[in-house]
This record gives sequence, structure tokens and C-alpha cells, in this order.
Amino acid sequence: MFILMICGAFLQKAAAQNFGAYLIPRQIYVGDPATLVLPLPPSPQNKSDIVMDREDFPSHENIDFNKIILERRTAGNRLIIEFTAFVPGTIVLPEIKINEDIFTGLSVTVNSIIDGKTDRRLSGAAPALAIPGTAFMLYGSIALIIILLSASVWFVLKGRVVLKELREKWARFRLFSSIRITVKKLQRGLSKGIEKRFILDKLSDETRNFLSILTEQNCRSMTAREFKALPVNVTQSAAKPRTEAGAPDKNETVIRFSDFFYKCDTYRFSGMGAEEKDILQLLDDLLEYVDLLETTRRNEKQTEGQAA
Repeated sequence: MFILMICGAFLQKAAAQNFGAYLIPRQIYVGDPATLVLPLPPSPQNKSDIVMDREDFPSHENIDFNKIILERRTAGNRLIIEFTAFVPGTIVLPEIKINEDIFTGLSVTVNSIIDGKTDRRLSGAAPALAIPGTAFMLYGSIALIIILLSASVWFVLKGRVVLKELREKWARFRLFSSIRITVKKLQRGLSKGIEKRFILDKLSDETRNFLSILTEQNCRSMTAREFKALPVNVTQSAAKPRTEAGAPDKNETVIRFSDFFYKCDTYRFSGMGAEEKDILQLLDDLLEYVDLLETTRRNEKQTEGQAA
């Protein structure tokens, strides 16, 4: 037994010659994790493996040791060294001591993907690839960015004012369209024999609602006399200016909603009974007033825009 222990110690120290040692993988490069396996003589009996603590790892400036294990088996012992090398060439591992066993002279060969014979300089820039449509995509993207930036600046400076004007125009269009549709419906209802009192009530209510929105005043409870003070009582045809003398032009159209509501209320409440032609005349008068008011309002907005 003593002779076997002496022989085992001699063979372990003979590891300095790398007898039987092999790498996994067989060829390694700088930065690759690798494993060096050194077969050793068998133990008389199986024993637990010896795993070296990290603080006991040998030190080497060009190698990082990850794990060192000594396997002890009756079939054969093995020293397993897991490491990573960071320089090319043949590197001699430092002395490794596990309990009473010392392993020295182990070496590994590390390859490099860079040929040491060539001049290590960066190559020049690769030529640009001629891909069809690249110029269009590049300049198109730049143009799109410029358009978006310009649109953003325009919106910040004038966009809100324009949107406000568009909302006002849309609201005005809906207002005048709604009253015209109402008049057309009342005309058709009258021709179909709907009760005249219902037609007159509807005409009065819808006209008052229309004027309330247009003038921003509550016209729903006003009497016919009170409509004389309404701002839309007098409207010039096609918004023509007055003469230098200040008198109305002979082509000027005068809208008197006080007269309109006086007739409407007379037909409704006096018990006189309105003829169909009288109601049709009221409806025609309202359409004419709506056209004149719309023209006047449109021209007033244009004049305000030119003055601004």
C-alpha cells in the first residue's frame, strides 16, 4: 500500500509533463470558456470529490478560473479545471494545490481569430449599397418631417383661429339649414291638410328659436312689439352700404320681425281664421328673411376678416 501511494504521488507530480491531459473543446480561442481534464491513477476506493473553494483558486493575470475539481474514483481519478483565457499562445497554468496534492507545469494553447502576421488596422468603410428607392425614401422622409414641423408651427400660431372660424361657419350653416328645412316641412304639411293652428304654432316657436341662437338673446318669450328692438330688424339687401347721406338705399330690404310675429299671433289667437294663402305668405316671408340674414352675416364676417 505504501508503494502504491508513493507511485500515485509521483504520477500526480508528473502532471507537469501534461501526460494524458486534454481540452474540452480541443481547440479554444481567446475569451472562450474551456475545460482542461487531467487523468490520474485510480484511488483504492471511491471517495467524494474535492471541490476547491473560489478563494483558494490560483492567481494568473491572463486566466480566470471558474471551477477546480478533483474526482476520486477506483476507475481513475481526474483533475478538472474550468477556465477562460484572455491572451493567445501557450499559457502555463500556475501551481494548483488540493489538500496534499500539487499539480504544476500544466499548459494550454489558446488560439486567436486574428492572424498575428497581418497588420492589425481597421479596414476602410464599406462602399454604400445601391438599393433602388433609397434616395426617394430618404428625401421623402426629410420632406415629411419638414411638412409636419411646419404644420405644427402653423397650428400653434394660426391653427386655433382657423378652427374657431370653421366651427362658427359650420354652426351658422346648420342654423340656417335647419330653419329652411323646417319651413319646407311646414309647407308640405299645410298642403297635406294639417291643422293650420299647429302650423302657426310650429312656425312661431321655430322662428323664435332661430332668432335666439342668431342674436344670442332670449326671443322665446318676447312679444311682437319687443321685436322692434331686435338687432336684425333692419338688414340691407346683399349687405350693401348706405349712401353718403346716411339714408337707406332704394334697393334696401327692411326686415320687420315685429310685423311678422304680429301677423302670426293674430292668426293664432284672434279667432279670425287664417287662409292657406296667408300662412304660405308668412312662410315665404320667413325664407326671404333667412336668405337676407345669411347673406348679411356672411358679408359681415368677410369684412371683419379683411379688416383683421
